Amino acid sequence: PWLGLFGIMDKKRVSTTTLISRACISKTYAYQFINGERLPGRDIVIRMAFAMKLNIDKWKWTRKPADFMISEDKIEIITNPHTDLWQRTYYHFRNDNAPVLQMETDDKFFSFTVKTRFQCKCRFDQCGIVMYLDSENWLKASIEYENDRFQHLGSVVTNNGYSDWATTEIDTNIKSMWYRFSRREDDYCIECSEDGMIFKQMRVCHVWKGNDTIRFGIYACSPEDSSFKATFTNMKITECKWLAHDGQQPDSR
Repeated sequence: PWLGLFGIMDKKRVSTTTLISRACISKTYAYQFINGERLPGRDIVIRMAFAMKLNIDKWKWTRKPADFMISEDKIEIITNPHTDLWQRTYYHFRNDNAPVLQMETDDKFFSFTVKTRFQCKCRFDQCGIVMYLDSENWLKASIEYENDRFQHLGSVVTNNGYSDWATTEIDTNIKSMWYRFSRREDDYCIECSEDGMIFKQMRVCHVWKGNDTIRFGIYACSPEDSSFKATFTNMKITECKWLAHDGQQPDSR
């Protein structure tokens, strides 16, 4: 069955190099089975199958930005001033105009990873991962610029029209961050990494409307009078990296 993946590559216009990168396979190993010198293991076939799902042509905009660039291995967004995502809590306003680029899935167990690079310069400038279902139900994770001393690494979960915000202060000189978004049915885990290797948990949450088909991807925005370039690379979909809990068993339903 793995041979069929290469036929699908042509239909989806995914190059061998891109597939290898997304599936995190060494070039030497990959070309050995591409050239028929060895058979890939089951885990490699699974990784390649997940990698094929990351077809940028299938991603859809919610509020397309005025200036952006999409290539095979990189997405750039130039933010517009006064764009944001927030609902009601504390600030008592509703902002729902940030550009969001997402794909749709009904898979109940997977992880999505992306690397972000940015040159934020104004308060609240931000870019990161997002699961935007509708204006009142979504989550996001990003770094929000604050000042020349610190910025906020954090996440927002919005259920039924009310947002929360969980943050920690980090050095303002950090200009790159990896994120990993994982789904286990209607529960979600957000992690971050400075090197793309060691991920640290930011948040575990439940999304009330996230129990069926969902949309997830990337976003960037500038809530105040600002604009900056956000760059997204190293995007991949894998088997769920958020493992099932191995301690106390669930309550009976």
